[in-house]
Amino acid sequence: MVREKVTVSTRTLQWKCVESRTDSKRLYYGRFLLSPLMKGQADTIGIAMRRALLGEIEGTCITRARSEKIPHEYSTIVGIQESVHEILMNLKEIVLRSNLYGTCDASICVKGPGYVTAQDIISPTYVEIVDNTQHIASLTEPIDFCIGLQIERNRGYRIKSSNNFQDRSYPVDAVFMPVRNANHSIHSYGNGNEKQEILFLEIWTNGSLTPKEALHEASRNLIDLFIPFFYTEEENLNLDDNQHKVTLPLFTFHDKLVKLRKNKKKVALKYIFIDQLKLPPRIYNCLKRSNIYTLLDLLNKTQEDLMKIEHFHIEDVKHILGILEKKFEIDLLKN
Repeated sequence: MVREKVTVSTRTLQWKCVESRTDSKRLYYGRFLLSPLMKGQADTIGIAMRRALLGEIEGTCITRARSEKIPHEYSTIVGIQESVHEILMNLKEIVLRSNLYGTCDASICVKGPGYVTAQDIISPTYVEIVDNTQHIASLTEPIDFCIGLQIERNRGYRIKSSNNFQDRSYPVDAVFMPVRNANHSIHSYGNGNEKQEILFLEIWTNGSLTPKEALHEASRNLIDLFIPFFYTEEENLNLDDNQHKVTLPLFTFHDKLVKLRKNKKKVALKYIFIDQLKLPPRIYNCLKRSNIYTLLDLLNKTQEDLMKIEHFHIEDVKHILGILEKKFEIDLLKN
């Protein structure tokens, strides 16, 4: 456990980690402060940050299990101590960490007798199991225990429904939220009009990321939600039949890229991946989720296509354009 003495700045707004500890592989704790704040600001920030911590951070978990030998969810299998339902509940408890986009497959194949734990999961290299000791099943006889798993990265939670069962495939209640709990408290000091506040944030995570990482990611996601208000000018908003229409800037992303492409016809665009463009993480993640992996994929998109991507903004389009213009002038010529 790490504790630091709390000091309050009277000049500029500062944040600091005042306590950090690891209670177990699946329980991290962190306590942070932000100060000095004017009266009322601590509550405003604290409520917003708590909601962002609990609802806006993505996590990875098992969402489906499949086996040809399982007739239905509430059945029992000879040679396995747990019922199918109990196995699915144990799979729900497994904590994963990844940079996955969308879904991927994993599997378990163990021969009994013995115990099946999270360590027996065969998954892609970019998926890490936080706690390998998590129990899954107890095999009491020399049988083959083989199941397929679907792993997904998302946010929030998803409760399985009765119509979500498919061809020997059973959904698992998915709790994607890596933050287990978040609280905020306020300390006030000073008198009258000079009264100021200190905001304290307490964060508990499941071990897939640290409280400090959760705080940074929640902050970025919260800022992204407000960026459209910052860049949208009043004159670009026209009301017509109660529908809001946003007029995009006059430059056309696709036209500029076409010109760049014509100038570099010999470049094998499909072999240039967007990883090489050194894009900001949020822009990179947005493109990946839209199945844009190479520069050729990007060139085939119009400005309107990009603006339809969730959490993508007009400033991101301009940012990409600037990077591509530099890349076409420097790196692509070498290729």
